[in-house]
Amino acid sequence: MVFSSSIFLVVFLPLFLVIYNLLPKVLNLKNIFILLSSILFYSWGGPKFIFVILGVTLLDFILVGQVYKHRDNKKQKLVFLCMSLALNLGLLFYFKYFNFFIDNLNAVTSIFGANTIMVGKILLPIGISFYTFESITYAVDVYRGVHAPLKNFWEYQLYIIYFPKLIAGPIVRYHHISDQIQNHIEHETVNNKLQGFTQFCVGLSKKVLIANVMGSQADAIMNMDPAQLNTAATWIGAIAYTFQIYFDFSGYSDMAIGLGKMMGFFLPENFNNPYVSGSITEFWRRWHMTLGAWMKNYLYIPLGGNRVSASRLYLNLAIVFLASGLWHGASWNFVIWGAFHGLFLILDRMFLLKVLDKIGRVPSVIITFFIVIVGWVIFRIEDIHKLGLYLHKMFAFDFDPHGSIATNNDFDYLVYVAAFFSFFMLIPKSGLVHDKIFYANYNKAQLIGFSVVACALYFVCLMYVSGSAYNPFIYFKF
Repeated sequence: MVFSSSIFLVVFLPLFLVIYNLLPKVLNLKNIFILLSSILFYSWGGPKFIFVILGVTLLDFILVGQVYKHRDNKKQKLVFLCMSLALNLGLLFYFKYFNFFIDNLNAVTSIFGANTIMVGKILLPIGISFYTFESITYAVDVYRGVHAPLKNFWEYQLYIIYFPKLIAGPIVRYHHISDQIQNHIEHETVNNKLQGFTQFCVGLSKKVLIANVMGSQADAIMNMDPAQLNTAATWIGAIAYTFQIYFDFSGYSDMAIGLGKMMGFFLPENFNNPYVSGSITEFWRRWHMTLGAWMKNYLYIPLGGNRVSASRLYLNLAIVFLASGLWHGASWNFVIWGAFHGLFLILDRMFLLKVLDKIGRVPSVIITFFIVIVGWVIFRIEDIHKLGLYLHKMFAFDFDPHGSIATNNDFDYLVYVAAFFSFFMLIPKSGLVHDKIFYANYNKAQLIGFSVVACALYFVCLMYVSGSAYNPFIYFKF
């Protein structure tokens, strides 16, 4: 079940909110209801895998408890930490990368005439990459002494399976939410509920009204044989996908944050207008920020971070972004995408940041956006041969009219809307508008006004979802 589906918008969410708000304001009662609702939410899309996540969280809870119990014995607590990491990373490898590993092993061994290893297609549990990373943060932070482990298993279960963030994040470190599990009902104010509902509806609109239209156009072009396209068509497809992935994923993050706020939880922001970035370094401070923070705290800093020689620093960046690329999917194009971004981060450190700073903000934003678009093409096309042809056609200056693609009317209009909101923060004082909508305390008139607008957006989106069979979610498969 995804937030933009009819079943969620018409049945699950209204029933959840009605029952949740009718329950007595008793913490344990509300937490139990959230947990049971989260189990139902996950089971709807992956009934076979709910037992996997429930079983893994139980084992992980026990192992991390042992890490804390032996906190004064470095050797023993390290053993239990390694067991926890092996459990989580082992399951992630099996479900997400085992088929990829076998396929590549077969490709190599076939050169020497070896027999092919036959394995069935392993289905990927929904959201496994996200809740695996959260399990790792919990274990490592207990090992580091950042916080003590939970005494109540069901609270740990709630942290892992909390449905607003379960499918696609934000990736939340436990110590950022631990107190909220104990006191979120204190923040169930009318202002927070309406702000949360407004943010949910804004995110839903980004997903349904913009991302879906961009995605339909991107699919129409990028699923074709690149040989049939001219240069202009490939760029239209690339730009459409660039806007689709941003409004799709940031919209989903807004919905998650809004849902949390309606329950008194404050989840971390995941996007900060990444397309206004003046460098790839800045882009990664603004794009999927919770993943970036995870990579920094649990991979980059343990490798040595910035406190190393220049050559080692470049190696650390390369490792982190190769890992980031592979995290996104078990395919070589994701590894190439990670290497592509890692290369520009290294170039930033070497000289590119100084060049971009000298040419001014607007030119640096244009250049960075151009690099990001090329990166998204690599991200989108998994077939390496087709990817090479598509990139070649993008820069072939081929304007043969037979390779043109007709765009639909919705795309012709909404691409300008997408561009406006993507670069909105370049407008002076635009941040004040953003903060007023999502963070300021509303007065009575504003409460009414924003509620009316949010309800209107909700029902418009519901009509679009009900009237269209096209409603993908890109990060659902990660």
